Amino acid sequence: MQELQLRFLLISFTDLFGIQRAKLVPASAVAGMARDGAGFAGFAAWLDLSPADGDVMAIPAAASLTPLPWQPGVGWVAAELQLNGQPMEQCPRRLLRRQLERAAERGLELRSGVEAEFFLLDPSGERIGDSADSQEKPCYDQLALMRRYPLIGPLLEAMEQLDWGPYQADHEDANGQFEVNWTYANALTTADRHAFFKVMVKSLAEQQGLRASFMPKPFAALTGNGCHTHLSLWGTAGSSQAGRNLFHDPVGELGLSPLAYHFLAGLLAHAPALSCLSNPTVNSYRRLAAPPTTSGATWSPGGISYTGNNRTHMVRIPDDQRLELRLPDGAAHPYLLQAAILAAGLDGIERQLDPGPRSDNDNYAKPLEPGSCGRLPVNLGEALDAFKADSALRQALGEEFCQAYEKLRRRQWQRERGDISDTERRACLDC
Repeated sequence: MQELQLRFLLISFTDLFGIQRAKLVPASAVAGMARDGAGFAGFAAWLDLSPADGDVMAIPAAASLTPLPWQPGVGWVAAELQLNGQPMEQCPRRLLRRQLERAAERGLELRSGVEAEFFLLDPSGERIGDSADSQEKPCYDQLALMRRYPLIGPLLEAMEQLDWGPYQADHEDANGQFEVNWTYANALTTADRHAFFKVMVKSLAEQQGLRASFMPKPFAALTGNGCHTHLSLWGTAGSSQAGRNLFHDPVGELGLSPLAYHFLAGLLAHAPALSCLSNPTVNSYRRLAAPPTTSGATWSPGGISYTGNNRTHMVRIPDDQRLELRLPDGAAHPYLLQAAILAAGLDGIERQLDPGPRSDNDNYAKPLEPGSCGRLPVNLGEALDAFKADSALRQALGEEFCQAYEKLRRRQWQRERGDISDTERRACLDC
């Protein structure tokens, strides 16, 4: 903090619903909190605790320290949680770190990147922030992109300042929708950056009188917010294949190794349960298998299938270096997403699963025949049931975490599915 000339530090943790909680700590008090942690009442956040539980202590992970480019003198640091002096099993960042340790025992390191799409809306969140952004096919619209230059420009500069390696920004497929891409990294680094990115975008948008939203499907007629995740496994330092991309194989099908296909098979096998974490809200299932949007396509998967360089399936193989999982949406938890993907992929490797033949059809124009591929959950309730039944994934993630997460999400599902919309009331009032 002295080197970066920081006067305050946000000690932050991400709860089970992906909401960042923080305390602002002056530099004079940071040493004590670096040792003992910042105290939080866990019941006040989305954690499976009661008011009778003691303080949750957030222990800063020093390597994640990040200065706020838009707020000089203030830094942010990710934290992991302890309760009664013991690490909390339901701490999302710790959960990811544990999966990475499991992979490291096998000489493997997950490197990943995310495409975090977001809408820029008016402050109420009810309308697109740019009334001129109205094309039927607005993707890559140069004028709409440059009208948002006062926000996108500083965002790219901030990411360069943080050494993330940003390499492009564009207007996405929906009116008012944008995406900024940065270089892939170790999955824990990517998760920390993903969490920070959401705060950064929202903060910069507020300075422009806008509201940034990562909501999966804020508008019925427009493409929803995805969070496409790019994946590869590398040899760890000290292993016989240190520093090598183990997914690449010049003689393999589409240039991928057997290891990559086993990992892919794990993603397919666990997709119904995985969706509980990659598509975690009631709204998430309005994006999956949705009817065509104004632009002509939803860009989201409708079933459990994989393909080559084809964006109409759940997993795409864009080149001979990686896999792209197109299932996750904007509500995906930065840490739980990476942890669940790695757990599913490792299970595929350990059991030497076979993904079967790929599908090269246009799955929007000519969908696969019913029964020829697995079915994704149609709502959060189905995803929760799949999560409850997936013993292999639960064993990998830990039953204590799984029970806590399932309990809170099921409570949300029961509450929100009982809501009656204005549309439903108008349609049914005179039945």
